[in-house]
Amino acid sequence: MNLLSNENYISRRSPVISTGGMVASSQPLATMAGVEILQKGGTAADAAVAVAAVLNVTQPCSTGLGGDCFMLFYRASDKKILALNGSGRSASALTLEVIAKDGYSAGIPDTHAHTVTVPGAPAAWYDVQDTLGNLTLAQVLAPAIKLAEKGYPVAPLTAHWWHGGAKRALGKHPFSDELLMDGRSPHPGEVVRLPSLARSLRILADRGKEPFYEGDIAEKIVKGVRDAGGVLSLDDLAAHSSDWVEPISIDYRGFRVWECPPNGHGLAALLSLNIAKCFDVKKYPAVSIDRYHLLIECMRLAFADSAWYVADPRFFSVPLDQLLSDDYARERSQLIDLDRSNKNPMRGTPGSSGPESGGDTVYFAVADSEGNGCSFINSTSMNFGSGIVPEGCGYALQNRGLGFELDRGHPNCLEPGKRPYHTIIPGLITDVDTEGLFAVFGVMGGMMQPQGHLQVVSALLDDEVDPQAALDRPRFRVDEGQASDAVFVDDGIGQSVIDGLRKKGHELQILSGLEKNHLGLGQIIYRTEHGVLWGGSDPRGDGCAIGLP
Repeated sequence: MNLLSNENYISRRSPVISTGGMVASSQPLATMAGVEILQKGGTAADAAVAVAAVLNVTQPCSTGLGGDCFMLFYRASDKKILALNGSGRSASALTLEVIAKDGYSAGIPDTHAHTVTVPGAPAAWYDVQDTLGNLTLAQVLAPAIKLAEKGYPVAPLTAHWWHGGAKRALGKHPFSDELLMDGRSPHPGEVVRLPSLARSLRILADRGKEPFYEGDIAEKIVKGVRDAGGVLSLDDLAAHSSDWVEPISIDYRGFRVWECPPNGHGLAALLSLNIAKCFDVKKYPAVSIDRYHLLIECMRLAFADSAWYVADPRFFSVPLDQLLSDDYARERSQLIDLDRSNKNPMRGTPGSSGPESGGDTVYFAVADSEGNGCSFINSTSMNFGSGIVPEGCGYALQNRGLGFELDRGHPNCLEPGKRPYHTIIPGLITDVDTEGLFAVFGVMGGMMQPQGHLQVVSALLDDEVDPQAALDRPRFRVDEGQASDAVFVDDGIGQSVIDGLRKKGHELQILSGLEKNHLGLGQIIYRTEHGVLWGGSDPRGDGCAIGLP
């Protein structure tokens, strides 16, 4: 591929290039921790868990032990793609009747204990490192523990998100002071220490995942939830397990794009790409009216399907083979009018034919010198999740239960012991012919994530630009699931493109400055056939990519 950027706008920085391994994350201290682990002989999986743990320390509003995670891993030794579902399930006693009795049949408040699902991250970190790592878990978690104990200066964007999350969630439950500084969020550059979180990480390092699901930490989690009006039990925690699952994929322009299967909505990314390949995307300039219109319409059709078909497969049979078939993609592509927006497409029947706040998720990419690649994403859902902090643990519990529907007829309706619709998705690309690793990538940010995947994959494979240029490119965001037909766009697309999209019927809202975080924050590491790594980190965030010689 030609990796020289052919964009009609200026990329903000050059890609990072190396051969000895690479880490790209949303926070420099986390990236450095991953590099440190690679230098000690760790695999991409070891480094990924180290990055996840440091991000819990440096971006506790966005991620951590109280949340969930998903992973895709390219194992170079046998060219196999491994997928881990590290998401938790609803409480076994939580039913629609319980919610209605508590007065929330029309919707659960985002800080209510009923939104807390079992945190999957502790088990997933342990399982990833135990299965795919070379080092000990204590070695891998050491950088995070050191930072939590000794302190670190808070980055500007993190301070912004911390403030917003603290205002929304912290203070509504006891023990939130473990994540505050004298009752307030930290200022940019202020040094923060998190001793309670350090203790939790030491327990994981020394005793493994068991205390989080059957021991003293499990008891604190249950007490915190029940004291706040929830029904989570010790049995719910003890029953939790990570799942190694079969990844899903499609062929796009001679490359295979991989995602985790439902309950994650990587399906939406693949559906949109499958529809896009029915068109000659390359004939439209990257930043043009026609390119943006086409991809927006592909995304709308994909969301129409994923809003129905993304659900826990233990409760609903998802027709993945039919949804991801080329025939179905061609059928759906016929609904696209290249001259006019279709704002409310209906979902298909295969076989029979304001944006969310930024900073609620972290995505990072790792590649090691052995050719392995790790695509990893971790989240507490909204900033600080439910705001419930288990006593002495130093982290907030997620509110991922907001992903459930409360309509009995919906596949994603709340049921006991069920995984909700999940927005966090890692991505990975391999070469169809060689089965070699092409890229690990992701774009974090709620419903932006499959939209980000569509746009960066198109940039990499349709336009053959380098990873940094793919991330720098102005993005759009369909306001899916909201009470409007708005499309949010980066002001960098230019006034002529804005005017042209409006003429095609798109209701645009233009984002600038910090608002651009609503368009997602991504990381990409690309690997050439000669083993050279090219990395990029999103200019909308505080992060960076670092390569090893």
